[in-house]
Amino acid sequence: MTSTDPTALFEAAQQEPPHARPAQAMTTDQAPVPWAALAADAATVERYRAKVYDRGPGACWYFLGAISSSGHGKLRAGSRKAGTSRVVTAHVLGYVIAHGADALAQGHVVRHTCDEASCQQPDHWAAGERLDNIRDYYARAHRAAHALSDVRGPAGRAVAIRNAIRTALATGADVEAAITAAIAAGNPSGASQGTLF
Repeated sequence: MTSTDPTALFEAAQQEPPHARPAQAMTTDQAPVPWAALAADAATVERYRAKVYDRGPGACWYFLGAISSSGHGKLRAGSRKAGTSRVVTAHVLGYVIAHGADALAQGHVVRHTCDEASCQQPDHWAAGERLDNIRDYYARAHRAAHALSDVRGPAGRAVAIRNAIRTALATGADVEAAITAAIAAGNPSGASQGTLF
């Protein structure tokens, strides 16, 4: 593709298969995730960082790898040889890499203050209880043009943004314009609403 039109790039990116895998049932007898070992594994950290599109301070850093049905990045972390190999949620791994395994209390989740499920920007994360995350959702999901009100849902939005970035990088197009077009496609009405405070 030779076009640099962001809308055309976005539409072309939608042709790329999302590479989604069917969700696997969770069981309660799974071993705890060895977060400290995963964050200390140089190959895992390198693999994680290679899948993050860093847009600089303040902006969301999008995940370019696999995306789950909830819109979160997924990554195979650890080592089969060491017995630590498993698929993990990318932003939780990123949080542990940035803050250490002890910073994430047992039973807590990593919340996105930006509400972008695939965001990997450490400044956009806050650890908290699942109930905090649910309250965040209900407080902000109704806002026009907000990430949580995207008509494609969180997975559709994350896949669209990921595909737009990949396409723009592959064609030498303007990545920021492609991201803007991908985000706008999830708000077909064009409505917007700023914060109240």
